[in-house]
Amino acid sequence: MPANRRFSRVIRIGPVQVGTYYDGRGREAHAAVCTAPRCGFSADYDSRAAAELAARTHRCHVR
Repeated sequence: MPANRRFSRVIRIGPVQVGTYYDGRGREAHAAVCTAPRCGFSADYDSRAAAELAARTHRCHVR
């Protein structure tokens, strides 16, 4: 069953979007997701700063 997440404080840094959501246990979590076609980068982080750093340093390796 897919997770139904509601993202808040969504920002875009280059092709990467960073958003804040609450995980299944009610804790605040942050996700960084690349929106470039065929990239597939996505990661969850405990802190907003870590997610934004990942967005700033991400490089797409799409062939």
